[in-house]
Amino acid sequence: MATKLSARNKIEGKIVELEVDGVMAHVTVQVGKNMIESVTTRRSAEEMKLKVGDRVQAVIKSTEVMLQKG
Repeated sequence: MATKLSARNKIEGKIVELEVDGVMAHVTVQVGKNMIESVTTRRSAEEMKLKVGDRVQAVIKSTEVMLQKG
Protein backbone atom coordinates (compact mmCIF):
# COMPACT_ATOMS: atom_id res chain seq x y z
CA MET A 1 0.00 0.00 0.00
CA ALA A 2 1.42 3.40 -1.00
CA THR A 3 1.86 6.04 1.68
CA LYS A 4 -0.20 9.19 1.11
CA LEU A 5 1.39 12.57 1.73
CA SER A 6 0.12 16.13 1.56
CA ALA A 7 3.32 17.20 -0.25
CA ARG A 8 2.81 17.59 -3.99
CA ASN A 9 6.42 18.04 -5.11
CA LYS A 10 8.08 14.67 -5.70
CA ILE A 11 11.28 14.44 -7.70
CA GLU A 12 12.76 11.08 -8.63
CA GLY A 13 16.48 10.52 -8.50
CA LYS A 14 19.29 8.16 -7.53
CA ILE A 15 21.30 8.11 -4.30
CA VAL A 16 24.91 8.92 -5.23
CA GLU A 17 26.32 9.46 -1.75
CA LEU A 18 25.33 8.28 1.72
CA GLU A 19 27.25 9.31 4.82
CA VAL A 20 26.17 7.93 8.19
CA ASP A 21 27.73 9.47 11.29
CA GLY A 22 26.41 9.09 14.80
CA VAL A 23 22.64 9.46 14.85
CA MET A 24 22.37 11.26 11.47
CA ALA A 25 22.58 10.28 7.80
CA HIS A 26 23.42 12.68 4.96
CA VAL A 27 21.97 11.57 1.61
CA THR A 28 22.83 13.07 -1.77
CA VAL A 29 20.37 12.36 -4.60
CA GLN A 30 21.18 13.06 -8.24
CA VAL A 31 18.27 14.43 -10.26
CA GLY A 32 19.44 14.91 -13.83
CA LYS A 33 22.48 17.21 -13.63
CA ASN A 34 21.40 18.51 -10.20
CA MET A 35 21.96 17.24 -6.67
CA ILE A 36 19.48 17.34 -3.80
CA GLU A 37 20.77 16.83 -0.28
CA SER A 38 18.79 15.51 2.65
CA VAL A 39 19.63 14.95 6.29
CA THR A 40 17.67 12.29 8.12
CA THR A 41 18.15 10.12 11.17
CA ARG A 42 20.39 7.08 10.99
CA ARG A 43 17.45 5.01 12.18
CA SER A 44 15.27 6.14 9.25
CA ALA A 45 18.05 5.43 6.74
CA GLU A 46 18.56 1.97 8.21
CA GLU A 47 14.82 1.19 8.33
CA MET A 48 14.52 2.23 4.66
CA LYS A 49 17.68 0.21 3.88
CA LEU A 50 19.04 3.14 1.87
CA LYS A 51 22.18 2.54 -0.16
CA VAL A 52 24.09 4.21 -2.98
CA GLY A 53 22.42 3.40 -6.31
CA ASP A 54 18.87 3.23 -4.90
CA ARG A 55 16.14 5.07 -6.81
CA VAL A 56 14.21 7.34 -4.43
CA GLN A 57 11.78 10.23 -4.48
CA ALA A 58 12.76 13.54 -2.90
CA VAL A 59 9.52 14.89 -1.43
CA ILE A 60 9.57 18.67 -1.01
CA LYS A 61 6.95 20.60 0.94
CA SER A 62 6.24 23.85 -0.90
CA THR A 63 6.62 25.99 2.22
CA GLU A 64 10.31 25.02 2.32
CA VAL A 65 11.30 25.89 -1.28
CA MET A 66 13.20 29.07 -2.19
CA LEU A 67 13.40 30.34 -5.77
CA GLN A 68 16.16 32.36 -7.39
CA LYS A 69 15.91 33.95 -10.81
CA GLY A 70 18.89 34.37 -13.08
